[in-house]
Amino acid sequence: MNTSVSKISVIIPVYNEKNTVMDLIKRVCLVDLPINKEIIVVDDGSTDGTRELILEIIKHQTDQNNIVKFFPHEKNMGKGAALKTGLKQVTGDIVIIQDADLEYPPEQYPALIEPILKGYADVVYGSRFLGVHRVFMFWHYFGNKILTWVTNILYNTMLSDMETGYKVFKKEALENIVIKSNRFNVEPELTAKVFKKKHLRVVETPITYYGRGYAEGKKITWRDAIPALFTLFKYRFMD
Repeated sequence: MNTSVSKISVIIPVYNEKNTVMDLIKRVCLVDLPINKEIIVVDDGSTDGTRELILEIIKHQTDQNNIVKFFPHEKNMGKGAALKTGLKQVTGDIVIIQDADLEYPPEQYPALIEPILKGYADVVYGSRFLGVHRVFMFWHYFGNKILTWVTNILYNTMLSDMETGYKVFKKEALENIVIKSNRFNVEPELTAKVFKKKHLRVVETPITYYGRGYAEGKKITWRDAIPALFTLFKYRFMD
């Protein structure tokens, strides 16, 4: 194991996830890792009682190996804005982005951080298409494949899942990356800026994915593909 790694920071952007947030945070705390976890929860203006549930967790936390920190937004600004808030608070050596909806089970952390701990990766993408996954919506699958294909052409890469919610970074890999996107186009922005840093070693690893439908609370739609495409082209030739 890389002995220079002493802490992992898990950033959890949350918006109206009262049905899953408590279970998610508990499961993140229970993941067995050889190093401590710092859990940074950013509530992005929830209105359904999510914030109150998070505050209950904070109030009763006793586990010093899994410190939960809470940073609220007074109004909804988007996933990108929540990540920007979370990244400012990171003190760990590895950063994991974790959605709050349980589509991505946190029990996969050991496999996600292994390439970094073993010293052959700076960034890890968890690919939904290489591992076990729920048979999810065709148009989401199609849109993701188009965006990934465009990414591979523009940035000369071989990704299978650019839009994955599981992106893991050595803290140093995020240095000098300034996020500007406030909403879901933060995913292509992060990808673009990572691949423009030619020295970074990026690997993909299979993950299990349990995609939700809109009736279950899914928020991203096909319309989000349009700003994502624009973002990929924008950062290929700018910034």
